[in-house]
Amino acid sequence: MERILTIDGRQVKFKSTGAFLLKYKVQFNRDAIKDIFRLAAAIDKENNTLTDIDAFDLELFYNLVWVLAKTADPQLPPPVEWLDSFSEFPLMDIIPEISDMIFSCLTSTAPFKKK
Repeated sequence: MERILTIDGRQVKFKSTGAFLLKYKVQFNRDAIKDIFRLAAAIDKENNTLTDIDAFDLELFYNLVWVLAKTADPQLPPPVEWLDSFSEFPLMDIIPEISDMIFSCLTSTAPFKKK
């Protein structure tokens, strides 16, 4: 899944692949599934709005966003350097646009089978 967003006047490409969770683990030495569930508790996926500010961790969000961008562009600089290249990074505009890319790794495309 790919998406291009305009952030601070620049076209930024994001890409989610089957290796997304592993890339996150390699880069940040954290379990992406646990971090995604933590963010999921803070976001109303139906309305794409922030519902629990205490459960929302900006670092986790920035890390996930960076991995999606790094997957699309392997030449991307390290996370802080990349984020520092933007004069603004409007989270509330970005969250609804890429939340499906982040949460897609938690869903199944095949129906569950009973044994």
